[in-house]
Amino acid sequence: MRIFPTLADYAKAAGRPLGTSSWLTVDQDRIDAFAKATGDHQWIHVDPERTRAELGTETIAHGYLTLALVPRFVAEIVAIESVRRSLNYGSNKIRFLNMVPAGSRLRGSAHLDRAVASGNSLRSHMTVTVEIEGQEKPALIAETIALLFE
Repeated sequence: MRIFPTLADYAKAAGRPLGTSSWLTVDQDRIDAFAKATGDHQWIHVDPERTRAELGTETIAHGYLTLALVPRFVAEIVAIESVRRSLNYGSNKIRFLNMVPAGSRLRGSAHLDRAVASGNSLRSHMTVTVEIEGQEKPALIAETIALLFE
């Protein structure tokens, strides 16, 4: 984990990679819990037998489940000691590039693209790439924006 004392220190890392999280297994229990939380019970996510029969693969994690893991990965990669609160501000671009079969291991890599200071806050523009262990093509690339306050 990279630890920055202040927003000013963090802003100096703009244009550079921040690091990579540890691996996280996305198992069927996590997929089912996400389906229950969101109401998305499409069979390719929650019916292993049908998915194997029709697609010849394990169930596939929801794309938005993969996206929802981005904050978890980022929290492992970077911390700013002076930040009192942070808010998700949005995303400029999200691309789901590869399916995530149940049982896959994922990890996130973060790159600080831009940091825009304003008073006691900073708007952080970060690109997060979510990799699938053993796969060349990532599951997801997202350009996220967060507002950070000291």
